[in-house]
Amino acid sequence: MRKALRWLLALTVFIGTLSTAGAATAAQSEPTDIKDRLLSIPGMSLIQEKPYPGYRYFVLNYTQPVDHRHPDRGTFQQRITVLHKDVSRPTVFYTSGYNVSTNPSRREPTQIVDGNQVSLEYRFFTPSRPDPADWSKLDIWQAASDQHRVYEALKPIYSAHWLATGGSKGGMTATYYERFYPHDMDGVVAYVAPNDVVNNEDSAYDRFFARVGTKECRDRLNAVQREALVRREPLEKKYAAYAADNHYTFDTIGGLDKAYEAVVLDYVWGFWQYSLLSDCSSVPANAATATDEAIWDSVDTISGFSAYTDQGLETYTPYYYQAGTQLGAPTIHFPYIEKGLIRYGYQPPRNFVPRSIPMRFQPFAMRDVDTWVRHHAQHMLFVYGQNDPWGSERFRLGAGARDSYVFTAPGLNHGANVAGLVAEEKSLATARILEWAGVASSAVQKNPSAAKPLARYDSKLDVRDVEREPALRP
Repeated sequence: MRKALRWLLALTVFIGTLSTAGAATAAQSEPTDIKDRLLSIPGMSLIQEKPYPGYRYFVLNYTQPVDHRHPDRGTFQQRITVLHKDVSRPTVFYTSGYNVSTNPSRREPTQIVDGNQVSLEYRFFTPSRPDPADWSKLDIWQAASDQHRVYEALKPIYSAHWLATGGSKGGMTATYYERFYPHDMDGVVAYVAPNDVVNNEDSAYDRFFARVGTKECRDRLNAVQREALVRREPLEKKYAAYAADNHYTFDTIGGLDKAYEAVVLDYVWGFWQYSLLSDCSSVPANAATATDEAIWDSVDTISGFSAYTDQGLETYTPYYYQAGTQLGAPTIHFPYIEKGLIRYGYQPPRNFVPRSIPMRFQPFAMRDVDTWVRHHAQHMLFVYGQNDPWGSERFRLGAGARDSYVFTAPGLNHGANVAGLVAEEKSLATARILEWAGVASSAVQKNPSAAKPLARYDSKLDVRDVEREPALRP
């Protein structure tokens, strides 16, 4: 009996020794350099590493299923970037809802928490597009599932708190991600995120344009827009020459005349989306006596005559597809323009997507997200600009929301941010972001007015300018 016990004890010690040695060997074989750790993730590959002081910056591809419900039915390469500071710092998950920039940048929450930043290119924006492209797999759930998979892949490396953020369509994207995967993020900071709950009811936009800014500025803008339609014939000749010089075509929208009117009708919206009230001085003061060149230049500067060419639309096909299938799109009226001057009105997204791509609108998609935010939002911050048209239909909080906020930056446009809020709201928003990220000091926890960004402003990384897109793209 004693021999048997001694034998079992020796065997146990031997097995324990083997286990310890195996664990030590495994620990030694695990990569320690952050690039090696990232590339050890199955499906992750390096495109480029770019140096930046105080960070490591990587441009990567990650293998994603085309259909997250059926991951065996094909994959595609989705581009992501990682701005790495330290694995012990919080991580901000950013998406613009469009293409991802491959140059180092830092979004406002990343500066506030002094953290890492993972940026994701939205599916179907090239080069992150399946080939062949099954457009039915471009929806908000599939895109949220892309984010969820990236998060799950990176969380073992970046184990501290995570925040989701984005501006405009990126703010919408961050919100949809939270709706479908509410347990991934510790907080969400959504900037200027439109919320078109009922696609066919857009009177909020008409009310916005009737009172935004000052009457003097509104009158100037309205007069230039109307004059561009009055002078349609000579300015369309100029447009045709411009298109020929740049090899632009108009097959998708259905002709130069439709494209011209679409650009002109974007003019007032585009001004308030990207400009400030102080910029009204750049608008021709007397449209009736302005030269054709002055009218053209003003419209081109604000709306962009290339926007509705085939070449201008091509990059944004995924956005217009989503606008026409789930997101919705605004329609506004022009009471100061005679009906005879307007031939098409605000055209639907269907006109901006090649007819070879089928589209069918799903009215329940935005209602679902809106209901969820009202009743279940937790640790969510929405920031809007007072003079931004896209804020006319915005996210709102209901009785079920917890530790969530909707703030409006006075006088700001589609580039509104936390820094532009009034002092009390700015401090509170900064304090909540720090708290959600797990880096709020005891002083900030006791007194939100003590909250400040943890990282110094960097003129290259922290670009505060609004991301310029042609009007009517959030």
